[in-house]
Formats: sequence, structure tokens, C-alpha cells
Amino acid sequence: MANKIPNRQVICDTLLKLAEEDRDIMVLASDSRGSAAMAPFANTYPEQFVEVGIAEQNIVGISAGLAHSGKKPFVTSPACFLSMRSIEQIKVDVAYSGTNVKLVGISGGVSYGALGMSHHSVQDLAVMRAIPGLAVVLPADRHETKKMTEALVDYEGGAYIRIGRNPVEDVYESDEYEFVLGKAVTMREGTDVTIIAAGETVRVALDAEAALQEAGVSARVINMHTIKPLDEEAIVNAARETGRIITVEEHSVHGGLGAAVAEVVVQNHPVPVRILGIPDEPAIAGKTSEVFEHYGISADNIKRIALELLGR
Repeated sequence: MANKIPNRQVICDTLLKLAEEDRDIMVLASDSRGSAAMAPFANTYPEQFVEVGIAEQNIVGISAGLAHSGKKPFVTSPACFLSMRSIEQIKVDVAYSGTNVKLVGISGGVSYGALGMSHHSVQDLAVMRAIPGLAVVLPADRHETKKMTEALVDYEGGAYIRIGRNPVEDVYESDEYEFVLGKAVTMREGTDVTIIAAGETVRVALDAEAALQEAGVSARVINMHTIKPLDEEAIVNAARETGRIITVEEHSVHGGLGAAVAEVVVQNHPVPVRILGIPDEPAIAGKTSEVFEHYGISADNIKRIALELLGR
């Protein structure tokens, strides 16, 4: 059985180790140290931890001020609130001002599933990727989260990182691989169809590839962990070499990963693209697995779509 560890815990563990050597690393929370699994960091480095309370706009402004003072702030706040309540501060104080702030949207997507639309964050990628100068990253498992956190500590500039709430299965065997912001990872080679996923849907894409393999279909699986800057080369190569693309995301079908991929495909090498995600409606309330199943974010449905694209 693969290890299942919440990515939020991995961010805390990684920052704990890095902060031992780098006292400029700061963590800020909006009454969310428990949700972000940041209590160990707060207890170990209280002088490098700032509790702002339920004040998402303030937390972004404070983090920008810390960055201007030479600190390396990591903001940890529920993605649904961080991406909507403080979007002006993110646009102006972080992106426009060119500050070195890392915005960690915790419990992203439909992680808060049972709490409904008010707590879902399925528009955040669309908003964030439209802001100039802001990187957008979704790690898939604990190994990638560790590599991503290490890379972001040294990355000069603003970034929005979206992670889920629940434990996730490994998609990598270890962290012994090269992680580069803006460079997609081909998890499986294939020639008939390409499945492009990000974050927790990478596991779904890999399961779909296994199901398609049993049906005699060769599926390429690309982990597009960085939505912005986007690895356009990987997308164009997939379009040319497989002729069909399916995108899978824990996000609205408007403006997210699928839209980003389609924009590249239509301008460079048009091929059929199917975007699988949350439709244009308030997502149902329920466990993440129930929401995924309801909207067909599943291996079986990806297999069905792939076979349909192949005319089978």
C-alpha cells in the first residue's frame, strides 16, 4: 500500500528543516496553523511565525512588507478565502510590487467538500494564472511537495501554491528526481492519447493509463505541476505525437489547466482536446471522492473519453 501523507504536513516538515539554516524563512497563518499543519513550525520557531487571525487581506499585505525587509514569507491560508478575499492584495502587493511572497492555498479544490461552494476553491487557478508575474504550482504527492518547497525557498518572486487537505497516495517512488518550476514531468510514455493532470488528479490520470493499457491503448501521462509558467513544449509535443489530449483537474472547466492547455494547442498544433473538471455550476457537497465520482473525475470516465476520441 502506497504511503498516504497530506501535502500540507510535508510543507511544514520541509520548512522546519530549511529554517534551521535560513532564519529569513517566515510562516504566516490566518487562524490556520492547525489546518495548515504548521503548529510544529510555530512551536519550534515562534520568532519566525506570525499569526494574523482571520484577516486574509492583511496577511498578504504583511507578508509583502516582510519580503521587502528581506524575509522569505510563506502565507498559509485556506485556498477558498486566500484566492477570493485577498485577490487585490495579491495582485498589487505581491505581483505588481514584485515581492518574494509564497502564497500557500491549503485545503484547495473540493477538499472542504462537505462544506459546499463557500469553501470550495475551483476558480483560484483561473484567477491566479491571469495575474502577471505570479507562478502557479500544484504538487501531486509528498515527494513533489518536498521538492517544490525546496525550490520555492530559492525562487525569487511571487507564487501561488495549491494543496489539498487529505492524505494522498504517492505518484513518485522517491524524491530522487529533478524538479524544475515550469517543466512538466512525463509520468508515462504513450502514443495514442495524452492525459495531462495536476495536483491530486495526477493519481487519477495514472490509474486511467493502467486501465487504458489493459484495453490496448497507449496513453501518455503528463504531470503539469506548474500551471504558470506553463510547459508549452510538452503540450505541443503531446499534440503532435499523440493527436489527442484529455486534461483532468480539480477546478472549474473554465480558466484552469484545461483552458491553459487548449490555448497552447489551438495556437500551435490543433488537435481534439477534452477538458475534464467541475462544470459551470456550484459543485455538490460531499467527500472529495464523492465529488470526483459525481463529475466523472475518475479512471473509468477518462478511459471512456479516450476510447471515444479514438473512435472505439
